[in-house]
Amino acid sequence: MADRDLPKFKAAAVQASPVFLDPTKTAAKAVSLIAEAANNGAKLIVFPEVFIPGYPYWNWITDPITGSAWFEKLVKASVFVPGPEIGVIRKAAESHGVYVVMGVNERSHHSLGALYNTLVFIGPDGRIINKHRKLVPTWAEKLTWTGGDGSTLKVTRTDDIGNLGGLACGENTNTLARFALLAQGENVHTASYISLPVAPKDYDMAEAIKLRTAAHSFEGKVFSVVATSTVSEEIITEMEKIRPDARELLERKSSAYSGIIGPDGRPVGDELIDDEGIAYGEIDLNRCIQPKQMHDIVGHYNRFDVFNFSVNNTPMAPINLTQTDTDTSEQTQQQEKQHDQ
Repeated sequence: MADRDLPKFKAAAVQASPVFLDPTKTAAKAVSLIAEAANNGAKLIVFPEVFIPGYPYWNWITDPITGSAWFEKLVKASVFVPGPEIGVIRKAAESHGVYVVMGVNERSHHSLGALYNTLVFIGPDGRIINKHRKLVPTWAEKLTWTGGDGSTLKVTRTDDIGNLGGLACGENTNTLARFALLAQGENVHTASYISLPVAPKDYDMAEAIKLRTAAHSFEGKVFSVVATSTVSEEIITEMEKIRPDARELLERKSSAYSGIIGPDGRPVGDELIDDEGIAYGEIDLNRCIQPKQMHDIVGHYNRFDVFNFSVNNTPMAPINLTQTDTDTSEQTQQQEKQHDQ
């Protein structure tokens, strides 16, 4: 009998800070990191949440009125998907023949003030193979992002790295969102985070990230690649313009964790806490089979006659035009085509 092995490959979790609010330079930094990870044998390279062009830390350290001017800066520095900055990342993925998951602040075609917290999934041929918009911004993040919809809560099937899905930061505590991915056959999960030193004093952010990642891996019997951003000196200096004690708030340790977690909930390969770098780990999807004989929550270890779960995957739009002239209709179709890519 033929032994048909599942994919085995090296994954990379990037733990780094952006060039703050500069999408062009951040994309260039990402290209360099993609090259480094690819040259070290990585087939899947995962970046932090909203890596391009950075995270709105001002939401956590000042009032909404003061932060509004910084929101405008962020909008102007954010990117369209597809767009030139993502185009640079796509070329790098194609050049090295790797999968890349990139966190971005995504601008909207229908509103100057609407931003999405988006994960862009890019294949080794440079195509955008998926795009997930964070469903619910967390706490103070509601001052910045609007929520995505169910149309982006999906898994991409690949021949060489398995079935790929992902969520952004706090979404990884959303049991139903995680189950929706697992039920679509996910076996490689990407979790993109930001370092949050301003969390409550008794909250260990790095440990919390690791715990949430391990929980998903253990429950679903999947591999998870978790990538978290760091807080650079540049970010601290910028935030000191808003609040003089920003350094004290943003230099707190044990605020970032990156690594690869196996289907038993334990790390495989490197682990990074706080320091900028790239964590590597070997993923062997064959290891996902035997644990599922014990607990398969999307198979035999569930009662679908008792539980019924559905997902609305209809794209949400601010307007549905039922009658337009030809020119407007063509323009709308073109915008929708760009939005879906």
